[in-house]
Amino acid sequence: MQTPANSSNTEPFPAVVDPFRPLDAEASANAAANGPAASSPLSRGLRRASKSFEQSDPPEGCFAAAGDLASSLLSGQAARQPGASSMGASAVQPPKPGDIALQQISRGPKSDVSTASQTTTALPGEPPGAAPFPNGYHFPPKHTLGESVKLGTLALYNYSLTPVGFLVTIYGLNVVAWGGMLFLLLCNASPAMCYPTCNDIESPRRKWVEYDSQILNALFCVTGFGLAPWRFRDLYFLLQYRLLKKERGLRQLAGIHRGWFRLANSDQLPVHLGPQNIHDESPQAVPQSAIPHPEKKIPDPPLTGMRAQATKVWKLDLVIWLMVWNTFFQCCLCGFMWGMDRFNRPSWATGLFVGLGCGVAAVGGIMMYREGRAVRSIEGIVVSEKDKERLKRDREQGIWHYNNIKAKEIGAKGSGGG
Repeated sequence: MQTPANSSNTEPFPAVVDPFRPLDAEASANAAANGPAASSPLSRGLRRASKSFEQSDPPEGCFAAAGDLASSLLSGQAARQPGASSMGASAVQPPKPGDIALQQISRGPKSDVSTASQTTTALPGEPPGAAPFPNGYHFPPKHTLGESVKLGTLALYNYSLTPVGFLVTIYGLNVVAWGGMLFLLLCNASPAMCYPTCNDIESPRRKWVEYDSQILNALFCVTGFGLAPWRFRDLYFLLQYRLLKKERGLRQLAGIHRGWFRLANSDQLPVHLGPQNIHDESPQAVPQSAIPHPEKKIPDPPLTGMRAQATKVWKLDLVIWLMVWNTFFQCCLCGFMWGMDRFNRPSWATGLFVGLGCGVAAVGGIMMYREGRAVRSIEGIVVSEKDKERLKRDREQGIWHYNNIKAKEIGAKGSGGG
């Protein structure tokens, strides 16, 4: 049976396409649009991961956790401002309530976050330095040493219950334990290990010095190498700002280190502005150079109604370079510890690079702690409900608490705000 050649049921054979013929403009556009479709989930995932890493905060290390506890104990306060870095550098005098009132008046009604119900009036006999801020905020009262230790211990306990806090606590205990044992061995605190002599290369003392040194080196590698991606990311942003003059690099760093670093002119931003309402503000009213990138990294609205002054950029340079040098010194230490054995390793190598690595990390940590504390002395810290009740009760009874982070009279010896 023959099928008619012109039958409507006949399907035409597809035309042969020369694979070496260049595509026309329309076909190229379609290929560009449809080509990545197969790999789009992977590419999107990589872009999301890259963006997430670019904006992520560095994991809190042992120095940061220790600074957090020290900040609570040394200041005698009950709580800290959420999101504030635990370490940070120059002493800043705490603001006076009157200064904040003048600043709010000069900025206009939009920056005044106080309400009629929050505004308090001065009581008879109340010292000016003890009066609440115009919006009703008051720093926590000073705690006794026993209260501070109790609060610090409770804060450490609660922190250790979190997954990251548990790991940091275990890490810190290991550093203290093995470091303490190494110190005792170096002081010849165990004469039983000194046979035939303390300095004999085959003595138990020298063997345990090697064991301890290797364990401590491995522990230091956790932070020296584990935090290296974030440290070199920060260095990349810093070099973008310093060498290429890209302002966005500095804004990204300001978002990463929002707990202690403040951009130039950020103290002129409206005090009600924060991560929750930054997108509601008109772009003309908010200078981009004073806001971190991304914008959601802007610091929280200050509790006192006054923003901290801008941080000097050289302090950010110093912190980033010190952390990078910590990783470099750790590389040198690993080279001596793993590339040489205890028979031919120079005796000065271990002590030198351990000291340099710990030294630069400690200086950077102290800088971040002090600067973060200076920011909190201006912008305020969270006050517990118990402290609020105590402040209210004492004020009604005529017991005054000075309204600054140290709860001391401004101008008194050692009453700086840093």
